[in-house]
Amino acid sequence: MRALAKMQAGPGLTLVDRPEPECGDWQVKIRVLRAGLCGTDLHLQSWDAWAAAQVGAPQTIGHEFYGEIVEVGREVKELKPGDRCSGEGHIVCGYCRNCRAGRRHQCIRTVGLGVNTDGAFADYVVLPVENVWKHPDWVDPDLGVLFDPLGNATHTALQWPMVGEDVLITGAGPIGVMATAIARHAGARHVVVTDLSDVRLALASAAGAGHVANAGRVRLHDLQRQIGMREGFDIGLEMSGAPAAVAEMLQNMNHGGRVAMLGLPASDYAINWGRVITHMLTIKGIYGREMFETWYLMTSMLSTSTALKDAVRSVVTHTFPAEDWEEAFAVARSGDCGKVIMDWS
Repeated sequence: MRALAKMQAGPGLTLVDRPEPECGDWQVKIRVLRAGLCGTDLHLQSWDAWAAAQVGAPQTIGHEFYGEIVEVGREVKELKPGDRCSGEGHIVCGYCRNCRAGRRHQCIRTVGLGVNTDGAFADYVVLPVENVWKHPDWVDPDLGVLFDPLGNATHTALQWPMVGEDVLITGAGPIGVMATAIARHAGARHVVVTDLSDVRLALASAAGAGHVANAGRVRLHDLQRQIGMREGFDIGLEMSGAPAAVAEMLQNMNHGGRVAMLGLPASDYAINWGRVITHMLTIKGIYGREMFETWYLMTSMLSTSTALKDAVRSVVTHTFPAEDWEEAFAVARSGDCGKVIMDWS
């Protein structure tokens, strides 16, 4: 089968012919139809220190996908060949305290699909049955491929009730744009999105942002006055990993404001803890998706709203055949895009 793989330690990837994975008794084999590029995949291609510590070559990468089940293990009862699905890319142990308490997204022994084990940038991928998310018929390949990053956006955005709240989203990458759509769907009053890319800010506007601001040119306190906000933001969703964005967010939160942080920084940085304390701010780190409450929430929200479906789909700006993976990676790395998809069908 075709597979985009890290064949040896060092920068680069190779589209190679690898054996098809075998399906175990409690596993499901899936024919990949679409796969999405994530920042993680760019790290694996460039082979930074984090990637070198994670990947054991040869290994197929990729973790965002949509496909069709072609084989199920003999112990699998609830799924069958022909079912369409995506998959939760965090494979958990099931035995640690968090797993047994129902907090599987906090498993201390998580194995990452396409990071620590062979992934979905291939014609076929194998997953444990409990990681497979069967889609209803109305989810097509171009929507289903977004469920992994949409899960990150959903997990982050729905930490607190949004009805009537003023929401600030820092970072208009694909997850930030989808979080924008969710905030609008969930009843937020003002939804403000910041980024340094006008291309990505335009995507946020199309997804439902009431106001966008290029952080290189506009200050948030000025924007608040322009739109009639007398106090700070009630909820902050930090999607950028940029220290300057975090600092400006904290400076513009209302007393008692709540901040959910998803964006991963490149290195440690200082924040104004005096501001956090005196303004009684709540800061919560977010990782991945809740297994599987987030998946239920995504499917339920999308099933009720054509507008939300359209807003989520709008994050996709480029689709490439799998053979053109180098161009796909180059576009994703440029930042002048939304979500980049590879077609494996």
